[in-house]
Formats: sequence, structure tokens, C-alpha cells
Amino acid sequence: MTSHAASLLIELFTEELPPKALSRLGQSFSSSIQQQLLEFGLIAPGSKPASFASPRRLAVRLADVAEEASERELEVKGPSMKVGLDAQGQPTQALIKWAEKQGVALDQLQRISDGKQEVFVARVKQPGAKLASVIQAVIEKALAQLPIPKMMRYQLADGITTVSFVRPAHSLIALHGAKVIDCEILGLRSGRSTLGHRFQSEGSIEITDASTYEHQLLEARVIASFATRRERIASALNQAASQHQATLGEQATVDSLLDEVTALVEWPAVYVGQFEAHFLEVPQECLILTMRTNQKYFPLFANDGSLLAQFLLVSNMQVDDPKLIIDGNQRVVRPRLADAKFFFEQDRKIPLADRVSQLDKVVYHAKLGTQLARSKRVGAIASALSTITQQSLGASDTDLQRAAQLAKADLLSNMVGEFPELQGIMGRYYAKHDGEAEAVAQAIAEHYQPRFAGDALPASDTGLLLALADKLETLCGLFLIGQTPTGDKDPFALRRHALGVLRMLIERKLLVPWRSMIERSMQQFQGYEAQVEQASVKLGEFMLDRLAGMLREAGHPALAVQSVLQDPPVWLFEVPQRLQAVREFQLLPQSANLAAANKRIQNILRKNDQLGPHLTTPSINTSLLIEPAEKQLAQWLDQNAQACRLAVEQGRYSESLALLAQSSAAVDAFFEQVMVMAPEEELRNNRIALLVNLHQVMNQVADLSTLSA
Repeated sequence: MTSHAASLLIELFTEELPPKALSRLGQSFSSSIQQQLLEFGLIAPGSKPASFASPRRLAVRLADVAEEASERELEVKGPSMKVGLDAQGQPTQALIKWAEKQGVALDQLQRISDGKQEVFVARVKQPGAKLASVIQAVIEKALAQLPIPKMMRYQLADGITTVSFVRPAHSLIALHGAKVIDCEILGLRSGRSTLGHRFQSEGSIEITDASTYEHQLLEARVIASFATRRERIASALNQAASQHQATLGEQATVDSLLDEVTALVEWPAVYVGQFEAHFLEVPQECLILTMRTNQKYFPLFANDGSLLAQFLLVSNMQVDDPKLIIDGNQRVVRPRLADAKFFFEQDRKIPLADRVSQLDKVVYHAKLGTQLARSKRVGAIASALSTITQQSLGASDTDLQRAAQLAKADLLSNMVGEFPELQGIMGRYYAKHDGEAEAVAQAIAEHYQPRFAGDALPASDTGLLLALADKLETLCGLFLIGQTPTGDKDPFALRRHALGVLRMLIERKLLVPWRSMIERSMQQFQGYEAQVEQASVKLGEFMLDRLAGMLREAGHPALAVQSVLQDPPVWLFEVPQRLQAVREFQLLPQSANLAAANKRIQNILRKNDQLGPHLTTPSINTSLLIEPAEKQLAQWLDQNAQACRLAVEQGRYSESLALLAQSSAAVDAFFEQVMVMAPEEELRNNRIALLVNLHQVMNQVADLSTLSA
């Protein structure tokens, strides 16, 4: 880089930005500007941006940004040798014109290979980019790339011009050191003015220099850095909780709320509020949800996990006497808690069983009927699952059917109507109040699990079967009517449901044949018999695709995943174990040759119609083994094939593949010394039979041919 270098500051001051998106907006804005300046050569590689995001601003500062980048030499590819030279080796008009366009003499052109052919290359000098010339385009591109949840259209002050952005923007700062860089974004001319805290700062702030930005905002009671603000709030919350011998609860939930609260304040202060102890008679999930969701408070818990009648609030103002702030928040939360208590008391007056018939008036889907019809299908699927599983799950059919009947009844309760997130949770409370069996009440609460990635699986067998049936009912029904996910659109969360089914099958090691599971579930939908076969295939492919994605996200190589899922086992819980065995096999020195040989064997068998699950294992006529190499391979199979099969049957997949690796020398020798497609039919068929036997032994754990590049 050449010329003067200084810190660059870009700030867009707006109305309140969407809090749940603020962190992503700030990171996207700063990283986009950093990347573009790097591409222009205006900053050095490794230059890290300081990202700022507060409720009313997005900003970024980069150190050592040049006014003008150094001149760069570019390599421009031109015509190929065939196009650039004629039969006598003289330059063609195409080459001459191209060289003139690049401003390079013919004798200065170079020749390189692009991997396919030789091409002419011109090395040309390009003037360095000027910061003042590119800054507007850089900012505009950064704004266009923001992950904006929803755009707003608004008029500028002239009353004529309309622009679009996530929120109306009011000012723009573009400073290079102490100098304003002239540009215009969203109808705003760049300057150096911004605003401080909405209530605890007065008048505009003139940013003296890009390097003084944070300090000047701190004086105006604004912590501009999202990360710094979040860290300060987290520290204050933990300190306040510790002072009251309490905890903040589950960390994942705390983190999510912390991100949102950080996006709502500029100068955070944590205060302690409380409410009347009689509200604790309401299920604590209701109180926690209303405090976190509606009020953005942090409930406090005793060490045993029980809710305390206290909460922490994060205010946007730090004051000497916070009494008015605390009292105001306590007055606001009290009616919310009173509503929750009223809903709970009213709901318990009507037993869940009495609500079931009303589900017939609640439409689930226009083509799939009501919630009552759905409940009946869930019960039928649960029964079907309990009959095809080859293990005892300890769930009585009586409890299972009762839980299926009552599982959706809490949808008609006041509490779930107010807080849909409490589906199932409230059903458990109401079922216990009604005197239902504990297994039934627990299954009602568990049948929505897992609700999200990483959520716990149902703990009880009854809940497990009901959760599996509930998700399968959703998947099968929507696949039967063609409502499958497309691209990023998945309005019925079918990907999440599929992952939930897969997790239950794998993590609970369920002996449920997954293909039969899909088909039996599909059969519970009356009137769709003609679609069952095709929809079952599509849903099976969808679930395997979800499983492949899940395994790749867990860090497994794509080829290894493909090898195991090419012909997936009946019990899907075997997949991770087989995958681990394949990865261990790939570390063996013989694996590459065996994978390549396997691919070759598949091609031979496919051409001879000897590939497919319908084929039986042909016998090998030892009297027709002529070549020493084929005798050696047949001998290896005779001595080891049964041991490989037994290891697979007993789940010792790594052992089976390690034993298979010992065949490498015999397999290599066979292909080097033996002509498989011999002219004599009897000899040829016997060698193909030998390869069929070898292929079946090689691919018991996974399809090894997919490991061959």
C-alpha cells in the first residue's frame, strides 16, 4: 500500500434495529467492508475490523487503511495456442486484437497451461484503488449483503425520494482519520455527527477522529461494541445472582435472552425485582416464559432449580437511585403473572378428556382433517410401531393410547392459547390434576421432544413411542399430499421432525426397521392408499438425506458417510458405528487399493447382471480355479469370509474391515494375473462367481467403492 494510512470509521445511525438480528447485522456489515477493502488492496491481510452494533447504529473501524492502494500486476488470460497461432505459428488476428486491448506487445505475452491447454497470458499494471473513489460502492454493497429479516420503505426529508432499509437511517459517518470522506448512502451525505444515549446524553456528537469513536461515545453513555456490552451485562447478571444465592437457570436459554437484551440497551444496568410468592403456585414454566418472552427479564432460581420470587432486569439507564425503575417493572410484570395464574386456574376446571371431542372442530390441514383425526392416527401409528419393534420398550398399549388421545387436548386451553410454547408441558400438569396415570402425563409432555437441535429425547418408553408416532404422522401425512420442503422453505418444519425421528432411532438404539416404520405409518392414512408406495420412497430418501447432513455436520467425511448410507442397515443406530469403522479402515495402507478394486468389481458385475440384493451367493467350482492368483483369492475367502460375516453380525465392524484388509495382496494379484472375462464360458462364470462372493464380503459394513476417488 502507498500514501497516507489512517483508521477508517463507517457508522450508519438509524432508528431501533431489530434486536434478534442485531448481532448478525453488525458482524455482516464489518466483515463485508473488511473483505472489500482487502480486495482493493487498501488494507493489509490479517487486518481485523472493530465491529460496533447498538440499538441505533451499525459501525465498523479498521486500522491502517490507505488513501490509495499500490499499483497491482494482474495476470489476464487470453486466447489458447490453437486460436492465437495459425498453421505456420504466426499470430492470428484474434491474438493481435486481444494484445492491443490489453496494451501489451506481442513479444511480451507469455504462455502457460491452465490445466487443459496452453494459453497466452498478459501481465498488465493496474493503478491502485483510491479510498475516496470506492468507499460509496463498498458501503452500498455491505448494506445490500446484510441478512435483513424484513425491509422497510420510507420517504426521505424531501418528501419525494423513497429508499429501502431495515429501519429508517438518519445519519452517516465516513471518517479516514480526522478527514470526512464524501459519499451519499440512503439519501444521507456523509459527515462526522452522531448521537449518544437517547435519555442520558444531549445534542449531537462530532467525532473528532476515527480512533476516538469509542471514547467519545462512552462519554455520551453508549457502549458501541456489542461484544463489550454483552460481556458487561453477563458479568453484572452473574454477580447479582450470586449476591442473592441464586442462579440464572439453563445456560443456553440465558445466552439467547442475553443476546436479545444486549441489542436493546446502550448503557446497561442490572437491577433486582420481585413479585408476590403466591404466584409460585402456578407452574414455573408459565412464569419463566412470561418473564423471559414478554418482559425480557432473567428469572432467578434456587440451587435445586426451583423458581424464586425474584428476577433481574436489564435497564438502559444507570442511575443512583433505581427505585422508580424497579417499581415500574414490578408493576408491569404483576398483571402478566396474574393472567398466567388465572389461565391455570380456569383451565383446570375442564378435564383434558372433556376437551378431546372439541379437537374435531380444530382443523389440522385442509387435506388431512382435524386435530382429532390426527390424534387417532398418532395412536394407530404408535400401536404399529410397538408391534414391529424387536425389543421390549416397557410401554403398555393402554397408556400409549390414552396419551395419544389426550396429547393434543391442551391446545384448547387458555394457557397454551397465550403461550403456544407450553404445548405438552401444560398437558402434563392438567393430566396429573385430572388423575391420569403418571406414564400418560409424562408422555403428553414428552411427545413434542426433541423440540429443537440438541433438545433432550423423551425419557420414558411411552413418551418415546408417542413422540416417534407424532413426528411420523406429520412427515407421512405431508409427504402423502405432496407438501414437501423446497429449497430453504420448510413451513411445516419437516427437516426438524425427520432429525427428531433419526435421533430417537439412533440414540435410543431402537430395533425398529426404518423402512417398515415408514410404510406402516403411511398405511394409517385412509384415502391415500394409492400414494403410499411412492410417498414412502420419497420420505425414505428425505430421511437418509437428513441423516447424511447430520453426520457431515458432526465432522464425518462426505465419502465415508456416502459409503455407509449407500445401502443403509435395517437398524439405523448401526450407522454411526459402521461409519467409525470405515474411518478406521481408511487409515489402513490397504484401503485405497481395496476401494479401487471394489469399484472395478462392481463395474464387472454390473455388466454381467450380477449386482443387486436379489442375487443369491453363487458357489465356486474349485476344479475350475486354474491360475495361482485365483486359487489364492478363493483360499482367502474360504478361510476368512465366515469370520468377516460373523464380526458384522455381532457389531464388530472395525474387526471385519481389518480382516478384509488382509485380502489386499490376493485381490491385487488376482487383477494383475487373471483374465476375468475368459473366452471359455465355464471359466468366465466361475471367476465372476468368485468376484460375487468377494464383493459380498467386502461390502457388508459399507459400500467401499464410494471411497475410491
